[in-house]
Amino acid sequence: MPAAELYSEHPLFGGAIANTFPRRFQDVSNIRQVPDHQEAFTDPARDESLIFELLEFKNEVGDTGSAAWFLQDLANEQNAEGCTLLEQSGVVEAPGLTYRNIPAVITTAIGQMAISKGRQGREAQNIVRVYLANIRLRGVGTDVLITGYEPLLINPLSESANTVGAGLAVPATQSGFLPMIEVFKLAVSSFKVHDWNLFGSAAA
Repeated sequence: MPAAELYSEHPLFGGAIANTFPRRFQDVSNIRQVPDHQEAFTDPARDESLIFELLEFKNEVGDTGSAAWFLQDLANEQNAEGCTLLEQSGVVEAPGLTYRNIPAVITTAIGQMAISKGRQGREAQNIVRVYLANIRLRGVGTDVLITGYEPLLINPLSESANTVGAGLAVPATQSGFLPMIEVFKLAVSSFKVHDWNLFGSAAA
């Protein structure tokens, strides 16, 4: 891991969940007024984001390809253009997240799309690479999404251009930082549930 990076375990959702990722990612959940089922972290200097989301389990979505399904759903929600699926994984069991002998499974997908920030329109879209993991906690009826956003090209009209600068994004390794794909992998592999009561009646 690059020497410039400092890491720590971050408590999520009141400490019920824990996750490890670089300290340069700041908690912006309150600033952005994200919904209660989400927690958002960002590195403003690089315009990279890491978002954790708890959703009601989608029984109509099969385990195989579930991350790719959620990636497309995310693109639809954000009115993204040119959403391209670059890579997707198979289904992997997560023994450490077993609840009442019901194993959790994980799938991941990587895509590329053009999205705008906040209320900015299509004329201000940035091209981003999106890393998405779907952790399926079937035992408590919950789909967990871990999503990483890595800007590839910053539009001069985007508000991101004010802090990061317009044009091609500077690769993380050039700045001595862990690339977003590695931040994402670390977040997925270090996901822990400390208190299953977070999931309410499903965990009763």
